[in-house]
Amino acid sequence: MKTKSSETVKEFGNRPGGLIYRQMSDGTTVVTRTPDQSKFKREPKEHQQRMQGAARYARWAAKAQPIYAELAKATKKTAFHLARSDWFHAPVIHEVRLRENLIRVQSSDNVMVTKVVITVLDEQGRLLEAGEATRCEGDWWEYILKATGKTLTIEAWDLPGNVTRFVL
Repeated sequence: MKTKSSETVKEFGNRPGGLIYRQMSDGTTVVTRTPDQSKFKREPKEHQQRMQGAARYARWAAKAQPIYAELAKATKKTAFHLARSDWFHAPVIHEVRLRENLIRVQSSDNVMVTKVVITVLDEQGRLLEAGEATRCEGDWWEYILKATGKTLTIEAWDLPGNVTRFVL
């Protein structure tokens, strides 16, 4: 495209017409606009490294973790896309209930929470107890405390290794 030096040309990406064409697994084609990169707050290099890390994980996990393929069957997404999405989303701890020596934790993730770890520290920050909770019904996990301390830390983990911490 020829332009005068004083003219400004806004590019809509390197795709024709600024559009992205995606062929879905069910045979349909989805057309979207090229994303506006100016809205990213991160430096371009950092963003590129995060995307590359997510793609590396997704290529491996789509083949090695059968849950992604299983979940993809119910959607129009591929196992790769679900794994890449999981890379960017850490688990959420919704609720913590403490009754005497029983801790109940409600935690969810866009794919699955793989473990919930409970850590008990004393007043000086020394470890008194640490262990994994047991999955109960739904998104609930349970752990029976053997020691009492000042600080209680709850960690929820997902398949890519994202962790969310909650401190009581």
